[in-house]
Amino acid sequence: MIQAFPRRARAGGRRARLGDDAAAGERDRPPEPKGGLATVTFETTRGPYTISTDRSRLDLDAIHAYLSRSYWALGIPREVVARSIEGSLCFGLYAGDAQIGFARVVTDQATFAYLCDVYVLEPYRGEGLGAWLVETVMAHPALKGLRRLLLVTRDAHGLYARFGFRALADPASYMEVARPGLYLRG
Repeated sequence: MIQAFPRRARAGGRRARLGDDAAAGERDRPPEPKGGLATVTFETTRGPYTISTDRSRLDLDAIHAYLSRSYWALGIPREVVARSIEGSLCFGLYAGDAQIGFARVVTDQATFAYLCDVYVLEPYRGEGLGAWLVETVMAHPALKGLRRLLLVTRDAHGLYARFGFRALADPASYMEVARPGLYLRG
């Protein structure tokens, strides 16, 4: 079950988090997401693990470290990861205070959502945490009643199929601008 909590400041450690100014060591809050979710944090716990939408808990260094070596965002700059998080509904997966997974949803919260950047760190795989993360994302109130949810995956079709995702019904009607290797260019 997902629980809603009022947003509150969280005492930070020394990890870089979204909004950190690495040069000055100052911390400012990232822009809040639009659509009325800015004052509510959704959180669920299973044993020693927690999934939370609390933006202050996101570990930007951990997220960037994973995404920059992933097949879908290889070489992505840290600044691009930070900007992508600011414009999205984000879910952090935690073991205690350590971030061990992540999912990001780009959405208008009315008709459409794109699920992306979903991962669970390798040592934590095989425990059902990826499925729990997707289940939690799909249960979020901002994503209820949407006409279309999309995602792109190379190797996790079985996982997403359990939550209603299918191959495109009419792939000929979809178009894209694709820029493979964009982050690897100098």
